[in-house]
Amino acid sequence: MTLMPLRILGLLAFFVAFALTTAFTQEAPAAAKKMDVSARAIPVEATQPGPAGTSWQLVKFVGGNGKVLTALDRSKYQVSFAADGSVTVRIDCNRGRGTWKAPQPGQLEFGPLALTRAMCPAADLTSRLTKDWGNVRSYHFADGHLFLAVMADGGTYEFEQAH
Repeated sequence: MTLMPLRILGLLAFFVAFALTTAFTQEAPAAAKKMDVSARAIPVEATQPGPAGTSWQLVKFVGGNGKVLTALDRSKYQVSFAADGSVTVRIDCNRGRGTWKAPQPGQLEFGPLALTRAMCPAADLTSRLTKDWGNVRSYHFADGHLFLAVMADGGTYEFEQAH
């Protein structure tokens, strides 16, 4: 089977699941709508079926313990998802390439990352992101931002579209 029919089947499965979820879901009470969900996974917006063909820069990381690490220079932390399953990154003064796949809508897996080893100034965000890279397991979009969640409540990375 070629890759194109698999992508079409994947999109069809996503839209069927979305339609069923929408059909059987009641609207949340007003109090629940105002809840802060910045560090929780929420369903992928129907307007963006996946991250393919997009580029993002890091806004912040919110750890499972509530600790926040903010990117002072967002352009130093970028990720670009190519439609062919390759990913390019900039993590502080280092650059890298790897692979990504989304087995199901909302799920995300990164392959090994080949990263340069320049001696960047010490930064908590840099060491955290390189450590968490292989542990990212899901994504969602909200308010034009991409959120990548680390497994086992390890935290959530928030990205905005790169300029």
